[in-house]
Amino acid sequence: MSAARKFDTNRLARIDRLIKERYLDSGLLPHAQVLVARDGAVAHFSSQGPARASDTLGGGKPIDEGSLFRIASMTKPVTSIAFMQLLELGLVALDTPVHAVLPEFKGLEVYAGGGGGVRFMTRPCERPMQMVDLLRHTSGLTYGFQNRSNIDLAMREGKFENWHGNLDLDQFVAALGKLPLEFSPGTAWNYSVSTDVLGAVVQRLSGKTLDRYFADHIFAPLGMVDTFFAVPENKIDRLTDCYTFIPGKGRVMYDRGAESAWSRMPRQLSGGGGLVSTALDYHRFCLMLLNGGLYGDARIIGRKTLELMTMNHLPGGATIASMSKSLFSEEAYDGVGFGLGFAVNLCPARSMLPGSVGEFNWGGMFSTYFFVDPVERVTMVFMTQLSPSSTYAVRRELKTLIYAALD
Repeated sequence: MSAARKFDTNRLARIDRLIKERYLDSGLLPHAQVLVARDGAVAHFSSQGPARASDTLGGGKPIDEGSLFRIASMTKPVTSIAFMQLLELGLVALDTPVHAVLPEFKGLEVYAGGGGGVRFMTRPCERPMQMVDLLRHTSGLTYGFQNRSNIDLAMREGKFENWHGNLDLDQFVAALGKLPLEFSPGTAWNYSVSTDVLGAVVQRLSGKTLDRYFADHIFAPLGMVDTFFAVPENKIDRLTDCYTFIPGKGRVMYDRGAESAWSRMPRQLSGGGGLVSTALDYHRFCLMLLNGGLYGDARIIGRKTLELMTMNHLPGGATIASMSKSLFSEEAYDGVGFGLGFAVNLCPARSMLPGSVGEFNWGGMFSTYFFVDPVERVTMVFMTQLSPSSTYAVRRELKTLIYAALD
């Protein structure tokens, strides 16, 4: 049975109508690309809208299957897979203290007051940070853009996350090691630079830079020829414009494709958010996940390892909603836990969305998104370029329409 026959194609066509009428004709989104597959066969792949602002006049070039998008936090599952490959080699374990690989994290303590120009007061951690905390965001670390504590203020003032102009990955780890944690590891959930730190762990354990490790052990075996930290000069014409939403102003230019910061190799390789990719490349990554770590003849990760990664690892079977201290997350619904690099659907009824128990997903700050449903054998990749990803409910609407189209 073909993938098309496993979906109602008339219902899948609703996706393009919704995107065009609700998001593109109104100018809310600059463009949108949706790839839906079942059992690995593409059932729907559509591209709408211009790739660049200069293309909106005179019938310019629309996005197509070769268009490149900044996938931001959809980098995190790639880094998580890389770490778990090293775990499979016996080089590290989930309960390995982070400081055993990154000694800069030895003796970390928890915030107890101060900051903002006043010396931090701290207290001891209940236990050391472990590798599992980096994978599931229970490390006690944070993001500078959270704007909720004196710790993220210190990160902004120190330009910790300035990928091009300040710290390389080792210097970033050293700087983090001088700040207190927001909470003792394992006691709360906070969206953070945990996966960037995990990227540093991959570098230290493998002896390769993060970009080289990804290229050799993930991208090459999967045939992901259009995924990288810096867009090569001969492909920069394929990089789309990127926007941000500002209240009172609407959608404004953030990064022009033709003059993009992503055309230059960053000083700090961000395993938490640095990659550029295409829908087709990320589709290959999703197929590997759907097929238990196997893509064609290439075994990227063991089947049982991937099963472990897609279980809920939050303490006591908790959900993100019940443990979160974060002001931002790429997953905003109840009934969702977190595994080793992915959000995991624990209860579709609590999320109030159609889906399957065990479906896993994540997204990026520029509104990109993917999910893998091992029960229905469905995968989806959504590409656009607008931050923050919480601006519109397009992800929710896409999931609703996709599941409604199942035959």
